[in-house]
Formats: sequence, C-alpha cells, structure tokens
Amino acid sequence: MTLDGNRVIDAHLHLWDLTVSDYGWLGPQHGPVHATFTAADAHAHLAAAGVDAAVLVQAEDSEADTAYLLDQAAGQPWISGVVGWVALDDPARAARQLERWRRSPYFRGVRHLVHDDPRDDFLALRPVRDSLRLLAECGIPFDVPDAWPRHLTATAELAAALPGLTIVVDHLAKPPRGRDDYPRWREALREVARRPNTVAKVSGLQWPDQPLTAAALRPVWETALELFGPDRLMYGGDWPMTLPYGGYAATWRVLAELIAELAPAERARVLAGTATEVYGIGGPD
Repeated sequence: MTLDGNRVIDAHLHLWDLTVSDYGWLGPQHGPVHATFTAADAHAHLAAAGVDAAVLVQAEDSEADTAYLLDQAAGQPWISGVVGWVALDDPARAARQLERWRRSPYFRGVRHLVHDDPRDDFLALRPVRDSLRLLAECGIPFDVPDAWPRHLTATAELAAALPGLTIVVDHLAKPPRGRDDYPRWREALREVARRPNTVAKVSGLQWPDQPLTAAALRPVWETALELFGPDRLMYGGDWPMTLPYGGYAATWRVLAELIAELAPAERARVLAGTATEVYGIGGPD
C-alpha cells in the first residue's frame, strides 16, 4: 500500500554486519534475522514500499556498531540520520563519545539497550542521569527500547526529572498484546505520555503468536493516538526484526492502512513530520 503525496521517513530501521560486531543478543535462534543486512538490502525494501528515507538505530551497545552505522549513512543519501550509543553510566566517557559522534552530520540521537541491561534501575542511576542531562543540553533525543515491563514507569519518572530531554519511546514500549498485563502497560504508557517531552514510535509491534493485521493492531494504534496524538507519533518499520512476520512490505501495509485513516495533516506528522522535528533531519529535499 502506498500513501500518495506523503513523504515517508522510516524512523526505526536497523543494519548490522556480523563481521563488524558481536551483537551478543543475536544468534541462530533468531532464524532469518541472524544474518548480515546491508544498506543495499534495506534500500530495496524501502523503495518497493515507497518509503523515502530512514533513520538507522543502533542494535548493540558498542562504539563499533555506532561507527558502522555512521559510515553507512555517509554513503547513502536515503539515510537521514543515526541513533547511536554512548556509555551513559560513565559520564566522562559519554562526553568524549558524544564529541566524537557529533562530528558526523548524521548523528541524531542516543539509545541504550535497557531491556538487555541487567540493572532494573538503570534509568535512575546518578551517572546515567548526568549523561542524559548532557544530552538534553546538546538537544540530542534519547530512545528507550522495549520499556515494558521493567523500564516504562522509570521512563515516566525520567521525563519528569529531565523536562529538557526529548524521550522517544520505541515500539510503543512493546505492548503485551494478548497477555493479562496489557491493561497495566496501557496505564504505564499513559503516565509517560502525560509528559510533553515524550514521543513514541509506532514500530516493532510484532509479537509471538499474535496476528500482525490492521484489525489486531487497532486497539494499540487507538491507544497511541489517544495518549500521544498524531503530533507525537512517528512511523517505524523495525526491519529486519520483522522478517519472521512477513518482512518489510507486510508490516508497512498494516501500518499504512491504519495511518491512512488519519486526516492529511495528521498523516503527514506520523509519516515524516514528527521524525523530522525530533531528530532534526530536515524537510523534503
């Protein structure tokens, strides 16, 4: 499905090369995802879907991964920016890394794989708060992945404590579709959305043993619209994590069907406007 007349920025796309980094979370158990995915691979899928540009998002808490993504961005005009990594629990090191990454015009945000970090209180740690305060001072947004269940309440607390920091909730915090904790996810996300410095990505909504259709996602989509409004939502494909669920085209068709129901101005925000504003990636070419 295409949305004629709309510029589309995929705000959440991954590339990784198994010869570049370890990607400790990734293994043969992940099936088709356990492979190298290049910029050429990604661009073919985006072009087929009519998606104009993308923001690359780190997949490993390492300098090697961020350097790789920035290098890819420098050679691909369709890559609008990179959300990389810094050592948030070491403010001095984080400052040095930020100085290095900011030399690249493609560096647009920071993310830490909090869902893989063993520290439940990671977002409340004093060194982490100090580093995030530095991000706020530099105008660099902070992505929080897979926040439910361990880190969603902490994300709301962080947003209240650092109102100058733009916080991006990746994947709507991973709503537990079909599980009994779904109502608690919704209420926790509501507390995050109450903070005006938060935005969210409509991305990564695939879930084991749950259908990936417009009808199945409608409750999550309507919750996102209710809590954040279209002005604080952005589309993300989350490729190649979607490969076990039909790949890029299948996910795009589902989300495009829902987004198409919005008024034109609202649709433009979700498809490109919010990402453009949050990541500072500029308007149409």
